[in-house]
Amino acid sequence: MHDPASTAAARHSADDQAPATPASAQAALGSVHTRNFPNLLRQLGGCLLVSTYQAGKLVILRPDGASINTHFRSFNRPMGMAADGERLALGAHIEIAEFRNMPAVAKRLQDPPRHDAVFLARRGHITGAIDIHEMAWDARGGLWFVNTLFSCLCTLDEQSSFVPRWRPWFVSHYAPEDRCHLNGLAMREGRPRYLTALGETNTPQGWRANKRDGGLLIDMESNRVITRGLSMPHSPRWHDGRLWVLESGRGALVTVDPVSGARSDVARVPGFARGLDFLGPIAFIGLSQLRETNAFTDIEITEANADRLSGVWAVHTGTGNTVALLKFTGGVQEVFAVQALPGVLFPEIIHEGEHLATSYALPDGALREVRFSTPADPPAAADGGAPPTPP
Repeated sequence: MHDPASTAAARHSADDQAPATPASAQAALGSVHTRNFPNLLRQLGGCLLVSTYQAGKLVILRPDGASINTHFRSFNRPMGMAADGERLALGAHIEIAEFRNMPAVAKRLQDPPRHDAVFLARRGHITGAIDIHEMAWDARGGLWFVNTLFSCLCTLDEQSSFVPRWRPWFVSHYAPEDRCHLNGLAMREGRPRYLTALGETNTPQGWRANKRDGGLLIDMESNRVITRGLSMPHSPRWHDGRLWVLESGRGALVTVDPVSGARSDVARVPGFARGLDFLGPIAFIGLSQLRETNAFTDIEITEANADRLSGVWAVHTGTGNTVALLKFTGGVQEVFAVQALPGVLFPEIIHEGEHLATSYALPDGALREVRFSTPADPPAAADGGAPPTPP
């Protein structure tokens, strides 16, 4: 394990549109990390997005010299997300917000330019408050998301708040009652395949009665339970030919045989593990402190986690060793989702402000006919990043 004592303070930046951040707020956004974390991200060729509904922030972990730049964007209860180099979807309190990468806008953000991706808001779909958990795109570009309040897996259309596409067979009907706490979603070969729930229950919040080992991992294609007895499972993933899941109640990264259901611990982490993604051989695991509420009682990690750590732990999937970590030291007490962005090191996310008002995305055919009133005006970029509106 990497020595956690070898740490460096993380640099952070708050919303560009906000006033200067006072010292008290800076402390609330504080974090420390092992000194190797920035180079680890550079070697892997990617950065990380972290959502925390508890703090109302989407955090970008970006390598910045010898530090991790923790860049904060404010949203109303951000939870599940899906992202790649071209698009980002974020589940918030009552909506799903969608963003598109417009890299030509980067030259307007800083001189000299340093951002290699700029995700601008494109649309929002009002779902109502349905406790959106994990989400992912399928091979055709359709967005799937876990609707935890109604205990089902959903997609979107243009008329409905959400379109239920599948629910566990043991849940008898749709109701806003969180009957089994369906939460995690894993894709395989471009299709939704594996889901986690905290209980095989069919009563309002019935899962709460057995949090310690009532969790299950489901194969939706065959409509069967792969394995039972999990401790608050979250974040199933299909990666490198193996099925992974976090047992949050034990602070464990686990592999599961998708046929037999046999499971094996790969690593243990010192916190409530929720939020998982991979870059190469490294698993990035979100850790949360434990709330003093009924949701976090009667589970193993409550008894073992006296330090109550929150942050992101980097674990080598071959050895199970922690190779780097970032620990939040202030107001970020819970992590919900961790999303890797391969091929992107220093992105920006814009959902309000001047740049959103004066940047335009047009179809390629229309871009060829864009002209500016003076020769000094730069041409529009082919990817839709436009310069400021001409006088």
